[in-house]
Amino acid sequence: MATDWLRGAVIYQIYPRSFRDSDGDGVGDLRGAIDKLDHIASLGCDAIWLSPFFTSPMKDYGYDVSDYRGVDPLFGALADADALIARAHRLGLKVIIDQVWSHSSDRHPWFAESRASRDNAKADWYVWADAKPDGSPPNNWQAMFGGCAWTWDARRRQYYLHNFLPEQPDLNVRHPEVQDALLDIARFWLERGVDGFRLDVVNFFTHDAQLRDNPPLPLKRPPPRPHQFQRHLYDRTQPETLAFIARLRALLDRYGAMAVGEIEDEEPLKVQREYTDGPDRLHTAYSFFLLRQRAMTPAVIKDAMAQWEGAHGLPSWSLSNHDVVRFPTRLADDDPQRAKLMLALLLSLRGAAFLYQGDELGLPHADVPFERLRDPEAIAFWPSGIGRDGARTPMPWLQHANMAGFTDAPDAWLPLDPRHRALAVDAQNRDLNSTLAFTREMIALRRGSAALRTGEFVPLDAPEPVLAFERRADEERILCLFNLGPEPVRRPLAEGALRLAVGQAELLTGAAALGGYSALFVAI
Repeated sequence: MATDWLRGAVIYQIYPRSFRDSDGDGVGDLRGAIDKLDHIASLGCDAIWLSPFFTSPMKDYGYDVSDYRGVDPLFGALADADALIARAHRLGLKVIIDQVWSHSSDRHPWFAESRASRDNAKADWYVWADAKPDGSPPNNWQAMFGGCAWTWDARRRQYYLHNFLPEQPDLNVRHPEVQDALLDIARFWLERGVDGFRLDVVNFFTHDAQLRDNPPLPLKRPPPRPHQFQRHLYDRTQPETLAFIARLRALLDRYGAMAVGEIEDEEPLKVQREYTDGPDRLHTAYSFFLLRQRAMTPAVIKDAMAQWEGAHGLPSWSLSNHDVVRFPTRLADDDPQRAKLMLALLLSLRGAAFLYQGDELGLPHADVPFERLRDPEAIAFWPSGIGRDGARTPMPWLQHANMAGFTDAPDAWLPLDPRHRALAVDAQNRDLNSTLAFTREMIALRRGSAALRTGEFVPLDAPEPVLAFERRADEERILCLFNLGPEPVRRPLAEGALRLAVGQAELLTGAAALGGYSALFVAI
């Protein structure tokens, strides 16, 4: 099938604002991304995922779209998007673009019309509700970025729903005309040659029609965010979303295109599987299950993979993205060797793997002082440490250049972390032992092995902190051994052919010797 490339694919996420600035304004753009596609192709990746580059007031830095068919002038023009798609395809890279359909910007013409009255053509294109008799909001739902999920609008004398900022009103994706409009947007980009979509918070597309209150969670202490006080039974993950996904899937199948859904839910793996379970569902989905882990243990991986046993759909996995603390800091204490181990683990799991820009360099999470914060979530929850700016700082290309080669401007929209300069692409290209060199080696191993790319995952018994599993496809079996702890361990092992050693690991006669935070890949 046209989407078979997705099985075992490695997909590289570009956050355009921070990838490469071509025009010297301190903000990354599409032309800058085009200039650096060779780097992504050199890693051995199969596809790119572009975070939003559409017309936007930038209240949430592109995730508040005011024109789904337009390119924001910060990023270039529609011709630049076409040129990027064409260049990526010449390099053998598929192109996946973000689609933010759970909500739009409040500057979108649809919302301007919807809020104008209760009886216009788009009056029901957003989620509106009357106040309670005492004037309070319709229910107790809380926004992800803090505060009530409802905002009063004096023109309609009703509340509108926003799961994120008040400037991001929720679309009423239950409405057939809204669905038709969203499918028209999909068709517009499919006609321009994109190979698929990443669907932002796909399980937020529909809400409970009765607007029932969410029940409270039993908590030992108050969480940092108000929405974490609740079980989200009614404001997300509603069955009606799957009916719309079926319509989208039918359209995608006509174009030979794919969709990956982002899942934000209290039962992330369960919902991932549900949203990919069948030919009328998404091709794949990822969640925050690994993205929010603070320690990597064998149990974490075995639990994740066990929930996909016998599944029809395809999982996707990532350790970093633009929303979370970068994995070298979160999971590896900024130790390069442990970062390599985490990359090896990610790239040996069944399913598609997502790399976030800078993962291949082992970039630590950046320090951004309060006065330079741009993320509305970071500002709202300061000084709790919650926020996304540390994952969004400029990509370092040239160790000794101005702003590490990200821009010719004296500064950028977010500051460059000084630690990132020494980890720039050009510096690591000169170092055969760099994280960048290892990433290329690990992706090449995955691409050259049917077992690692598309084979089944077979867990093996091993004492903690050893994680052991096989990947099997046809006649090929690859034994994957990971020591996730600091102390060296040995494991009995019959004969096999060493495919790759990560860190201080050796294949001995009758045994595998694993130093602290090391791994072995053995053909058996």
